[in-house]
Amino acid sequence: MDVTLLGTGAPSGLPRPDCPCAVCASALGPDARAATALLVDGALLLDLTPGAAFAAARAGHSLGRVRQVLLSHPHDGPAVEVPAGLPQPIRVPDGRELTLLTGHRVRALAMDAGGTGYEVTGPDGLKLLYLPPSGSPAGLERVAEPYHMVLADVVGRPDALARLRAAGGVGPATDIVAVHLDHDVPQATELPRRLAAAGARTVPDGVTLAVGAYDEVPDVPRRTLVLGGARSGKSVEAERRLESFPDVVYAATGGTRAGDREWADRVAAHRERRPGSWRTAETTDLVPLLAEDGPPLLIDCLSLWLTDVMDAVGAWDDAQWADGGEKALRDRVHELTRAVRETPRTVVAVSNEVGSGIVPATPSGRRYRDELGRLNAAFASECEQVVLVVAGQALVMRG
Repeated sequence: MDVTLLGTGAPSGLPRPDCPCAVCASALGPDARAATALLVDGALLLDLTPGAAFAAARAGHSLGRVRQVLLSHPHDGPAVEVPAGLPQPIRVPDGRELTLLTGHRVRALAMDAGGTGYEVTGPDGLKLLYLPPSGSPAGLERVAEPYHMVLADVVGRPDALARLRAAGGVGPATDIVAVHLDHDVPQATELPRRLAAAGARTVPDGVTLAVGAYDEVPDVPRRTLVLGGARSGKSVEAERRLESFPDVVYAATGGTRAGDREWADRVAAHRERRPGSWRTAETTDLVPLLAEDGPPLLIDCLSLWLTDVMDAVGAWDDAQWADGGEKALRDRVHELTRAVRETPRTVVAVSNEVGSGIVPATPSGRRYRDELGRLNAAFASECEQVVLVVAGQALVMRG
């Protein structure tokens, strides 16, 4: 079963007409996208958009063989006239199945935000799932086996992927293609990098993809270190990397700090951002978490873990530091990095980058700065990907 993407953009396309934003201004050439529409084996058209016939012709196809046109968007009909020769577009009621003379079977899925999703099974038994803009399956039951391809609004609704993964609909070999791309997407190379962190990718308009071919499915980095200064956006970047995965364990190393109102507000803001399915573990005992097999682990952050360990080994007192404190710290850091090397789970860790600022005025401050630099370097050496966040922009240092 083949799928030709006649368009991959939002309903209004990308760039949006008369929009002055930076994304629309830079959406040129292959980054310009028509409204999303899919042509399946030349026989099934999912969503009728302006210029569909011309888009098909540019991709080397004709709509003359189309036997069924299905609508996914919340509105009841296409915003364009139906080209001569095409069947009248319809919407399949939720839960109903449709069998085409070509041997394709289509089942309509209910969405949580309007519109209709379509599960398409080809004559060869391969399955794809197509979701409408801003859509996620509602009341999704356990899926018997992963879809071979999923086309969805990955940027706008990463939680839809989390639901599909939890239900068994997305596996390591599922080709996840981001469609309905609007001007809220990141610019340039940031879009494919961010999608790859979710195991997804994007392709230009007009590309034909073979359902079931997983050669281009990106490998999700298993261990990632996200560095950044204060308020750089490093925690948001780390959380974004796992928002399409269910049941994430969030290891908060900062504790509660009873009586500190400002700290409580910080903790509350972090909790508000996290998906409801994530579980929080307030602990600095990271080695047992890393040793367990389980869902992805987000550690926020290593700098607070280091503070706790330096407290424990007496690192702030020169005499204790010289009398075994330094060695004890080295042992704890080695134990942590060894656990990262051997961990069976996906890990995203956050840490502060403090080496580029003002030199601390106190010996204890300089000691902490130096030890954090050493910890970051040791942890990074065990990671497939290292990212530095500056002003909310993620710069890939490795991977």
